[in-house]
Amino acid sequence: MKLIIDTKEKKLTEVIDGKERSIELYSKEAFELISRQWLKVGWNQKYPYTFSWMGRPVIQLPEDMIRMQEVIYKVKPDVIIETGIAHGGSLIYYASLCKAMEKGRIIGVDIEIRAHNRKAIEKHELKPLITLIEGSSTDVKIVNQVKSLIKPNETVLVILDSNHTKKHVLSELEAYYSVVTKNSYIVATDGSMKYLYDVPRGKQEWITDNPVEAAKEFASKHSDFVIEQPMWIFNESELSENITHWPSSFLRKI
Repeated sequence: MKLIIDTKEKKLTEVIDGKERSIELYSKEAFELISRQWLKVGWNQKYPYTFSWMGRPVIQLPEDMIRMQEVIYKVKPDVIIETGIAHGGSLIYYASLCKAMEKGRIIGVDIEIRAHNRKAIEKHELKPLITLIEGSSTDVKIVNQVKSLIKPNETVLVILDSNHTKKHVLSELEAYYSVVTKNSYIVATDGSMKYLYDVPRGKQEWITDNPVEAAKEFASKHSDFVIEQPMWIFNESELSENITHWPSSFLRKI
């Protein structure tokens, strides 16, 4: 595919297999086409690796963080479980939302919590709202440890952000879906891998080996979960698609 932006004529031309079509540059469709390519270039240039939240690196697209904030404020979970900790920025972000809402706490799971990251998280002002668990997110002992920290009748939201292979994400979905409460979510992040296979840092196998495929397979076997992008709470535009690295990621329990 080739995209040609003509700012003089205010046209966007899309060329696929030699066939051209032009659309208005300042239109919903042009915005979506340009945004998809921007996401790919930005991911390859490690744009999401340029942000922090309250002092800790947070390797996420700000768009996804804001959309997740909308979900968390609506669901108001008692417990947010996140697999994959890295520098701890996401944990701190979710904890700050819980602090502001005066409700909720975070359980973070990672197969390896590096010493400098653990030290920084444990020294953070929001650490009282965070429990760190080191071990594989799919290990039965770790899963049971996480579940033991959830009290009866608590509202639970789960975010999967560790190993993003289809096999691992599917295993995580099977491990944690039972704790997700009605109208809350289990989120299989970074499904954009499906579309990043052809960028310089991408891999061809990502076409099928990605979280989107895991979410689809899981939903096909669990009728009480649907893949459903949460509705925008506020929208005064004609736009309707998220700019996101998390396509088809939100599985809502119905």
